[in-house]
Amino acid sequence: MSEFIEQYVQEALNNDGVSPSASQELFEIEDTLLPLLFHGASRIRDQFNGGEIKLCAIVNAKSGRCPEDCAFCAQSAHHKTRIDAYPLMSPREVLQKARKAAAMGAKHFSIVTSGTTVEGKDLKKVVETLLLLKKETGLSLCASLGIITRNTADRLKESGLSRYHHNLETAPSFFSKICTTHSYEDDLNTLKYAKKAGLEVCSGGIFGLGESPKQRLELAYTLKQAGINSVALNFLNPVPGTPLQKTEPLRPLELLKSVALFRFILPRKDIRICGGREYGLRDLHPLVFWAGANGIMIGDYLTTKGRDYQADLQMIRDLGLENAGE
Repeated sequence: MSEFIEQYVQEALNNDGVSPSASQELFEIEDTLLPLLFHGASRIRDQFNGGEIKLCAIVNAKSGRCPEDCAFCAQSAHHKTRIDAYPLMSPREVLQKARKAAAMGAKHFSIVTSGTTVEGKDLKKVVETLLLLKKETGLSLCASLGIITRNTADRLKESGLSRYHHNLETAPSFFSKICTTHSYEDDLNTLKYAKKAGLEVCSGGIFGLGESPKQRLELAYTLKQAGINSVALNFLNPVPGTPLQKTEPLRPLELLKSVALFRFILPRKDIRICGGREYGLRDLHPLVFWAGANGIMIGDYLTTKGRDYQADLQMIRDLGLENAGE
């Protein structure tokens, strides 16, 4: 069986990722063989990304009252959740959050806003914020502002943005079960416009929404076809008041296997583990790096608290890995 996995390690290393049929075969291996799969994923990561772990952080700069009906989201106006809702933060407020992120060791910092898109006065304020952050910090700036046009992407690029983040959330074949207020094509177009504006693109999704393993792999190949630079993987942490509040969590080993398969499919890309990692992986949390991840989000998430960043930094050191920011 080690020879079986090794042939796909070599395929990933030499052919920029394994084929859909190969990824399906790998997903069907038994749990007892996962150490071999993780070893292969780690080798692939080390080949293209080394042993450095990249740290990013976000600010929930505008919270709640979103008109989209995404079934997992605490910020949707369609759901009755208990979150703080507030308008877009001022540039100075965001700067304070950015400085905190830098002090934790993050090198990438993302401004995230609730809502379908950003326009008008809010877009102007985001531009002002980007210009201030560019002047006052050494952070690589990212933004997650929803569905955008090419003109907006150009404006953000001109204001100092280096990367745009927009998750596809799940596979095309499962998307209608998760969101009905915009189309999958809207999301893909946003990635396209960001790339055409000269921005790097970060995109990914959430594991555990009710999708099948095959649909998880479908998401990976969709991201690959879209030509993204960085993959953001989240694990569902069910929020009371959302349609998915009673969703049973996936087994930690299945989550780790899914991360490893993303590494086999997207060998050269950054794979960052973001929201829900403590909830989804539980005591197996550190193994996500052995499964091929080379980045994590530190600090708080959008509407939930994150782990103590010092514990994350210690975890990286204990695994013999390096903080890319040091």
